[in-house]
Amino acid sequence: MGISGFEPSFVIGIDAIRQAHGTRLSALAGRRLTGFTLVRFAEDGDWFADSPVVLDFDGIQVELCHWKFDELSISWDTIDTAANITGWESSELTPRWSHSDERLEPFVGHRLREVALLEWRPAVRDLAAGTVAVEFVFAHGCLRIANGLDENSIEADAAHPDYVRHGLGR
Repeated sequence: MGISGFEPSFVIGIDAIRQAHGTRLSALAGRRLTGFTLVRFAEDGDWFADSPVVLDFDGIQVELCHWKFDELSISWDTIDTAANITGWESSELTPRWSHSDERLEPFVGHRLREVALLEWRPAVRDLAAGTVAVEFVFAHGCLRIANGLDENSIEADAAHPDYVRHGLGR
């Protein structure tokens, strides 16, 4: 992707994700979301949903990226969002870091209450069954970075009832 510092390590399944990242995710509780960064194309402003979603909680940067239908990479403080994104010179599109997103902006400056993992478990099994979203709970609402089937999805409304919530504990 040409993102400086981004070396994804993809994990599959709720148990593996909780084991690899549960402690660090739950330790974010009490911190404020101080910023976020996404990749958007300079030509039209469209979000490049295949790229990581970078959230900053008082200086701790968590980087989330869904891939394929069931893989999630969570990394910590590795991506340099000040560096230019490279490797797109032959493309008609120019990716740039952006601090603009109407779904994320309402959460900036607010204290995180809790982080949970949500597993998609529909009554009628579908292609997305077993995918995992990371939910960030604030006093005024929840923000989820979910699997949009081979890309990230940002959700800021009530979680669909087919999600099963898995707390991380502390």
